[in-house]
Order: sequence, then structure tokens, then C-alpha cells
Amino acid sequence: MIKKVPHTFVIVFSIIVFAAILTWVIPPGKFVKEAQIIDGKEQTLMVYHKMSDLPEGHPSKTVAEAQTWQIFSALFNGFVKQAGIIVFILVIGGAFWIMNQTKAIDVAIFSFLKRIRKLDKTRFLRYVGIDNVVVVFIMLLFSAFGAIFGMSEETIAFAIIFVPLAVSMGYDSITGVCMVYIAAHIGFAGAILNPFTIGIAQGLAGIPLFSGIEYRLFCWVAINFAGIGFVLWYMAKIRRNPKLSPVYEEDAHWREHILQNAETTTYYTPKMAWVVYGLITTVLVAFAVKYPESILKIGNSSVSLPIIPISAALFALIGWFSLKKSIHFFILLILGYTILFLIVGVMGYDWYVMEIATLFLAAGIASGMAFNQSANEIAQSFIDGMKDIYSAALIVGLAGGIIVVLEDGGVIDSILYGLSKSLGQFGKIASVEIMYGIQTLINIIIPSGSAKAAITMPLMAPFGDLIGISRQATVMAFQFGDGFTNMITPTSGVLIGVLGVARIPYQKWVKWVFPLIAILFLLGALLLIPTVTMQLNGF
Repeated sequence: MIKKVPHTFVIVFSIIVFAAILTWVIPPGKFVKEAQIIDGKEQTLMVYHKMSDLPEGHPSKTVAEAQTWQIFSALFNGFVKQAGIIVFILVIGGAFWIMNQTKAIDVAIFSFLKRIRKLDKTRFLRYVGIDNVVVVFIMLLFSAFGAIFGMSEETIAFAIIFVPLAVSMGYDSITGVCMVYIAAHIGFAGAILNPFTIGIAQGLAGIPLFSGIEYRLFCWVAINFAGIGFVLWYMAKIRRNPKLSPVYEEDAHWREHILQNAETTTYYTPKMAWVVYGLITTVLVAFAVKYPESILKIGNSSVSLPIIPISAALFALIGWFSLKKSIHFFILLILGYTILFLIVGVMGYDWYVMEIATLFLAAGIASGMAFNQSANEIAQSFIDGMKDIYSAALIVGLAGGIIVVLEDGGVIDSILYGLSKSLGQFGKIASVEIMYGIQTLINIIIPSGSAKAAITMPLMAPFGDLIGISRQATVMAFQFGDGFTNMITPTSGVLIGVLGVARIPYQKWVKWVFPLIAILFLLGALLLIPTVTMQLNGF
């Protein structure tokens, strides 16, 4: 008799219960910044104290209590904690549903597939497989985004595009998630210039920002080779027999409802589309005047470009020709510009989920207006889109409750302290690997890379000095430990959001992705060895 796999909600709630049990057996504690004199110099260190040992009135002393009934309020508190991600998911879902009603995305997918199938006539591409070339290119692009500016939350929006594309190519929703989410987090682990992980960790460790980039670039290439290779192997298996996909039944949604035959689409351009074209062009020209130059930050470097004026001019030109062809291509242009300004906003103007959601909402409304939908029709489409994706928002809120229970129980810092004490009198290789293991475990509890860097690096870096491990090697251990388990941790609102958008059950995802994480984890362990055995630049 086959046992039924628990629902994702059941799994996450079980983790909340386990987190509550931990608050009963682990004493609450807190890391406190303290100035100490070391070798004649004053240094600020993170020192652990049991909560009960901190004097009354100490700014770090908080009320921490063992969690009981709080497991039932975890959903509410998780929603409050993850409100930004939850609203982001709902708005993105609603905006894409408006676009989807126009069949513009179907037209894009059909046109793309039609073009790449023509490339199969090329002998070399037929030999290596055009699908493989497309997937490798897309994954490398998103991996670069993750490595350079830490793309993570943005992958939720892209999953809505690439999941149906992957299914239409004859693969599955897992392949679509790999193209964006897995790729971005492979890059996140490689972290060539990621200011949110490497930048913060190196700053806290007191070493030059983005130093040691040569070896990190080598690591990024190696990690991509392994990760993309695994995905291509999986694609070959699904190409031979699509029913081998663990989400074959779930993908019926994409096959039956999302991927409609674009060949039956009637191509036309309503008059309202020209009005929207004029409005968007006017807005872009206004922004071009206000922001003639944009400073795009790449790691610790920056470049000033007239990206908005150039974009405005190109939109006016390309928009005209797209409307001459069909409204569908104009809506695709709106989508393309939404993605372009997402990248510009993140790299040049420090955008986060609020700004990105606002951008997609505006794009959705503009698409509905251009398609000649009434205000009521646009509103109904938006509501339908949110309904379609609400389960993803619910599970993000529930997963956020795990962190709330651990924080209110005051045991996160205690868990970290207990793990750090496991570092004893080991050799350099063993010590750096233990650091790596500790950072990996912590990442399951604290998925935020910047938050984990702020807590762990002031502790790990001085400890590395004592046992003869360079601070750069300590940062590398943090970097790898921060990256790989992002693909599996149930406390990550981004992972849960992407899986919800793709309609992949968490338990099926864990079973599928675990071998890949095991490969990447072992590769990370091997790549750490040269950091303590070889003379590397920056180490």
C-alpha cells in the first residue's frame, strides 16, 4: 500500500511544531556587539550571552518564551512578516493574468518555438540539440544575475513566463523553475560580485570588497557546469518520456489551460492600443528628461548610461512597428520593457519587491487597456489571477511562521552559538569544511544572506584567524553555505513562492532537487580545499 504524501501545508506546519519544541529544549540567547582589546587594538566582536544573563534594561535583552499556542498564530504572524513577498506574488499573478487574457504570451511562445525549430536545420545545433542551447543560454543569463546583483525575489515573476515555455518545449514545470530559480541561486552561491552576500561578508570580515574575484569566478564556472549539466541530463530523460516527470499530472494545468494554440489567434490592432502607445511614450519621455543618466551598480563598480532616454526612443520606434503588426506584439513589447526596467531599477535605483510589483501592475493595466478591455474586465482579470495564485501566497505566510516561532522563542542565536562551538582542534581543511557545514545548516533557519552574514561573520572571521584560516576562506565557506540550501529551505518565501507559481508540490520538489543539492554541496566542499592549501590571489 502506497502511503499518501502529506500536503505542503501539513509539512510546513509540522516544521513549525518542531521549531516550537526546540524553544523548550534550547535556552534563549543573544549575540551582543562588544568592544574588546585584541593585540593592542580595539575590535568589535559578537559575543554570545544567555538571555537570562543579560542585565535588566540591556538593549539586547528581549522577552523570549517557549512556544506553545503560538504555533496556531504562526500563520497570522508569518503573513505579517512576509507581507511584502505575499503582496508581490498576488500582484504579479494578477498582472500576468491580464496579459495572459490577451494571448500575447501564447503568441510569444509559439513564435519562439517556431523560430528555434528552424535552427534545427543547422548541423551543429541539431547535434547538440537546440533546446539544450536555449536552456544553457537562459540559465547562464540568470546565473549571472544571481552572481552579480543577487537576483532572488525577481525569479517569482520570471517563473510565470518560463514555466509554460518549458512545458511547451516538451519538458515540465521543474525544467522551467530550473531555468530561472535554480540558475539564479547557482549564481547566488557563486556570488562573483553580489553586494548582499559577498559585499557584506567581506566588509564585516575586514577584507577588501570583492577581493579574491579570480578564484570565485572559477568557482562560479564550476558550479554552473555541474548544475546546468544536471538539468540537461534531466531534460534528456523527460524528452524521451514526458511521463517520467514527477509533476506530469500537475503540469496538466499548463498543457490544458495556459498553453493554447497561438496559431488560431486573430491578429489585429484596436484603436485604444494607439492611445496607450502614446501615453507610455509620453511617460517614458518625461522620465528620460528627469533621469538623463542612470548609474548602474555592478558589484563594487558602477557605470553611468543614458539608458532611459535610449529606451524611450527605442520604444517609440519599435512600438509603432509592433502595432502595425498586431496588438499581441505591442503587449509583448510592454512585457519586455517591464523586464528591462526591472533590471535597471534593481541595479540603478535599489528597487525591491514593492517597486517591482508596482511596475508589473502598471504593465498589466496598460496591456488590458491596449487590448480594449473595459475597466471592469481588467479588474475581474486581476482578481482571477490572484485567485489562481493565492495558494502560493498562503504557503509563504505559513512558512514565515517558522522564523517567527524561532525568533519569539529566542533560540536562533543559541542554535548558531551551539553550532559554532563544534569547531574544535581540527586541521585547516576540516575546520573550513565544518564552517561550511555550519553555514549550510544555519541557512535552513535564516535564509537571508545579508542577515546571516551580519550574525556569523563577526564570529567566524576572528575564529579563522586563531586556527590559521584566511578570512577570505571563511567568506567562501559562508558564500557556499548561503547558496545551495536556498533551493530546499522551507523558510524561504522566494522558493515557496516560485513553487506556488509553478504549481509544484513542495514534497515533490524536495525529492527531485535533493540529488542536485548533494552534488553541489560536495562540489562546494572540494572547491574550499584550495582556499587553505594553495596560494590564491586575494587569499
